[in-house]
Amino acid sequence: MSYKHIPVMLSEVVHYLNCKPGKIYADCTLGGSGHAGAILEKIIPDGILIGIDQDIDAIKNARKILKPYKFNVHLFHDNFINLPKILSQLNITAVDGILLDLGISFHHLDSSGRGFSFRKDEPLDMRMNIESDTTAEELINTMDEKSLAEIFFKYGEERYSRKIAKKIVNVRKKEKIKSSRQLSEIVCRAVSGKASSKRRIHPATRVFMAVRIAVNKELDMLNSFMEASVDLLKPEGRFCILSFHSLEDRIVKKKIKLLEGKCICPPALPRCVCNKTRIIRSLSKKVLRPTEEEVAANPMARSAKLRVVEKL
Repeated sequence: MSYKHIPVMLSEVVHYLNCKPGKIYADCTLGGSGHAGAILEKIIPDGILIGIDQDIDAIKNARKILKPYKFNVHLFHDNFINLPKILSQLNITAVDGILLDLGISFHHLDSSGRGFSFRKDEPLDMRMNIESDTTAEELINTMDEKSLAEIFFKYGEERYSRKIAKKIVNVRKKEKIKSSRQLSEIVCRAVSGKASSKRRIHPATRVFMAVRIAVNKELDMLNSFMEASVDLLKPEGRFCILSFHSLEDRIVKKKIKLLEGKCICPPALPRCVCNKTRIIRSLSKKVLRPTEEEVAANPMARSAKLRVVEKL
């Protein structure tokens, strides 16, 4: 099975990572290995790429795609949160660059068979790592109505979260919710009429995103990783983060602000007492976005935001 995915903002990522021969980089979300392959082209013959992905399909694909660079690559089936442990295993104290691509791949939506898409009828799984404990089916069928509504609102910014949660609970009293199509139809029935007709996106879009985030603990992982990642960079090392929705970007932006040493004291205080120390600097004044040409060629890139920082 081929792993279908088009790397987003490829030229920008390679440029801002400052890829050069002999340097060490960590691609913490391999996906289809598009970014990894481009990085390797720049860092051979002596550079090293550490490739990580929690999806075993991505690792299997990487072994094939990156085979020409096998002496320069270390692949790990793991979560990016464990990068410190992985570097320790390799006796590497710090790297020259880190890439974190937070987008869902076309492979997950189109051919993983795990129910990531509401356009297919697949088992309701949504685990990036199939060895993880909780599936979307378990979450949807066991969480109470209030908790479901909170997830839809918090992670999906779904304005009809309570209405949808109530509908799910009523349906599952009669039958277990097992498939992506089943969940999608329930959501559509819950927001039918004017609420549904006013939407520019499919009614189930936000719910599916919220459930995926909850199942994979995506925002918790990102929050923790942003805390520790800069310590893993060499001086002048670069960190590129590609995010695809506001919740992710909000976390990244907040962490960057803290690491830049900007005062976070309440405005009413007469002087700064937080004593923030500057550790990084942003390499662009504004968030970087894909070109119109890229979005036309790859619509999945349209919501991408790239933030880049350099360690001082």
